[in-house]
Amino acid sequence: MTSLIVGLDGRARCAWVGGDAEYRRYHDEEWGTPLHGDRVLFEKMALEGFQAGLSWITILRKRPRFREVFAGFDPEIVAAFGPDDIERLMADAGIIRNRAKIEATIGNARLVAEMADGELDELMWSFAPTAGIRPASFADVPAATAESTAMSKELRRRGFRFVGPTTMYALMQSAGLVDDHIDGCWRA
Repeated sequence: MTSLIVGLDGRARCAWVGGDAEYRRYHDEEWGTPLHGDRVLFEKMALEGFQAGLSWITILRKRPRFREVFAGFDPEIVAAFGPDDIERLMADAGIIRNRAKIEATIGNARLVAEMADGELDELMWSFAPTAGIRPASFADVPAATAESTAMSKELRRRGFRFVGPTTMYALMQSAGLVDDHIDGCWRA
């Protein structure tokens, strides 16, 4: 499998983009861009948790509805969700209706709401590795790393759920803690 594709605009991109316009926009504008802030990192954590076992494009296409029903991923608001909210979310076909993931998102919001302002951001970025060698192909991109494993372990120690090492590595990629754009990609 090739690791790069060239789009109609003449730009070489990571091949996972394929021909999907939403994936191309996400790749070009978001993926691998350093992201800071407790709310946006909480959103990434929640969405990556919902993605577990599914394709990211599924989550990306449902993201607007996720943002709507989870109050813009404001941890203070989501932390106050109760049983009626869980049932409302379970009935919403616009999101992934997985009770364990919904409950984990609410529980994780409660933990973030208890943290000092900026603490989640500081915690997550403390696991960002120093820049390494840019991957030459998909074969060079790991599913998890020592850093994502350590982040997962610390988050779990604090009570967070759906934050396994692979999920946290996907978060690290999407939030720019690591830059896994393939060598030759215009974003690299």
